[in-house]
Amino acid sequence: MTAKTTVPAVAMTAVSMVLTLAVVMMWLGAAVPWPVALVVGLGIDGGWLATLAYERRLAAQGDHSPAVTAVGWGFGLVASGVLVAHALTVEENAGAWLAVAWLPLAAKALWLVHGLWERTALTAHALKTIRGIQQDARDEAAVARARLRADAVTEETRLTAVTQAGARVARVQARTAQALSRAWSTLEAVRGGEDTARALTCVTGRVTPGVAPSWELPVWGPSNPVPALDAAPALTDAELDRLGDEIRHSETPALSYREMATRFRAAGHSASETRLRAAWKRVA
Repeated sequence: MTAKTTVPAVAMTAVSMVLTLAVVMMWLGAAVPWPVALVVGLGIDGGWLATLAYERRLAAQGDHSPAVTAVGWGFGLVASGVLVAHALTVEENAGAWLAVAWLPLAAKALWLVHGLWERTALTAHALKTIRGIQQDARDEAAVARARLRADAVTEETRLTAVTQAGARVARVQARTAQALSRAWSTLEAVRGGEDTARALTCVTGRVTPGVAPSWELPVWGPSNPVPALDAAPALTDAELDRLGDEIRHSETPALSYREMATRFRAAGHSASETRLRAAWKRVA
């Protein structure tokens, strides 16, 4: 996997070193002896290559030296400066020489990219584990989306069914209300008629002569039947006190007012709430 970054970096380094050496030989060879120009070119390339080798050694050990990196970039800038100066002094093809002046810096940048690749590289097992984790996450997300969609469809179906049932109930209630309205209207019309009043007078005259009570409409709704009780004579205060005291002390501990009142009325006795509470205060 490192060949993806190593090969371009090595190729760019070789091209830049050859180009730098050639430019130094052509540029300085005309002014100084060629061995001197060769030494200068090899010195630039050698310094660049030496700092690069030392950086690679530190990188292999998991270390880094800012000073060595700065020296390496310095040699790269010198090489690029030589190429730029040569391009500016030549009269022919100056643009072409200036266009390749960035090669030493490009080679240095490729080695930087290669170092970053190495520091972030993972083994095949780690990559396989990461892919498995990502696949599990995608599977869980897909299952969660499917579950949410199914819940949404179920809820929509339920709401549709409830809405339809409510609509049917509302329609039935509306028809029932209309029927009841018509029935009440008919009863009201019958109740207010002359014939009805005359008939009721005839019927009730034999029971209470001279009295014709109005005909009240029946009450529509739930009602609690109340058993008919014979009117009992009112109890005196002494009788209330005696009954309240007996009921209160019928159990141990003594009963509360609410329990005493409930049992008092359940036994068939009758008294107002005010009198019964006053009797309770007297006996308690």
